[in-house]
Amino acid sequence: MQESRMKLAVLGTGHMGFPMARRLAAAGHQVHAWNRSPDKAAPLAAQGATVHASLADAVQAADLVISLLENGPVVASVLFEQGAAAALRAGTLFVDMASIKPAEAREHARRLAVRGVHHLDAPVSGGTVGAEAGTLAIMAGGDAADFERAAPVFAALGRATHVGPHGAGQLAKLANQMIVGITIGAVAEALLLCEKGGADPARVRQAIGGGFAESRILQLHGERMVARDFAPRGRMTVQLKDMRNALDTAQSMGFDAPITAALERLYADGVAHGDGELDHSGLFVELARRNGMAG
Repeated sequence: MQESRMKLAVLGTGHMGFPMARRLAAAGHQVHAWNRSPDKAAPLAAQGATVHASLADAVQAADLVISLLENGPVVASVLFEQGAAAALRAGTLFVDMASIKPAEAREHARRLAVRGVHHLDAPVSGGTVGAEAGTLAIMAGGDAADFERAAPVFAALGRATHVGPHGAGQLAKLANQMIVGITIGAVAEALLLCEKGGADPARVRQAIGGGFAESRILQLHGERMVARDFAPRGRMTVQLKDMRNALDTAQSMGFDAPITAALERLYADGVAHGDGELDHSGLFVELARRNGMAG
């Protein structure tokens, strides 16, 4: 096991990055953490990580750098404007686990390759629950050799699958987010229809569980809808960003995605009506509003 332990840098210690960095430290990796707001990273010191105020200091000696930043422009800024790429040693592997556009991932890979730095795009699904438990689904794009190199890191975080070349991991994540976003809409609309007609939505959810409508969305997000529990795990604003990234990517490929487009409009309306900080199951609130029902 000793030879599989690595010197890691984790950039971004928010809702996902913090528990992931903690798991990596617990697995025996030497973790160096950096966050734009240093107070969010500071508690990792008690978990055995080294917390840096300087981005360059965090990455300069790392074998592998993990990005858990907000979006593509932020990743590009941290890499190429704030000095991370310049501080990376040739041969370092940069693993971007943020959810960004496939085209952005490919461009980052190209620019890093010029510096001799390797790249994987490896976004995740499973939310904060999966990050805490080490059960994330990890979708990786890039060279197979780099995927194998990152295997000891991925093993501490969840189940990783190599899905293709640079950008393919982000395509897989967009597919994941399309399915999640669309299914949340279907579950919310169906439960509201039942409630409007006089059926008990909690019992309807139980009744259809185990049939062809069964899904994790029905179980987890459906339960949140029944309980009106929209405390944010994955925010409406983030779901909207992902739907828009999917549509932008589809347009660039000449692919028509009408179902995703319809749901993007609903999420956009929910955000416009002040629901952006709700959990993405809070699309239920927007659909309830449209029907004159309590969300």
